[in-house]
Amino acid sequence: MRAFVRAALEEELGAEVMEAESGLRALRNLPGESFDLVIVDVNMPDLNGLELVSFIRKHERHATTPILLISTEAAARDREKGIALGANGFLSKPFTPDALCERARELIGGSDSG
Repeated sequence: MRAFVRAALEEELGAEVMEAESGLRALRNLPGESFDLVIVDVNMPDLNGLELVSFIRKHERHATTPILLISTEAAARDREKGIALGANGFLSKPFTPDALCERARELIGGSDSG
């Protein structure tokens, strides 16, 4: 999934992408980096995506960084909880590269319609 997301964002948007293989690794990357957008999968090793969203929002440097939550769980509760924790949007898997890039553009541009 990380490779799919990376390829879509690099090829379609020309984005520079930093990957993290787990929630804890992503958390370690936060202090030293700035991001235009953070994409978080609900199902991640070590620290799930909902917990990561909560931690990101508590970090002063990233309090307003747009967060896109993705998940195979299309359940409304994951979306609602993620948005309540501070995610700006939600995208259900499977999704196309075009759908991902469209949401990324919206969130980087300031839309947070979910």
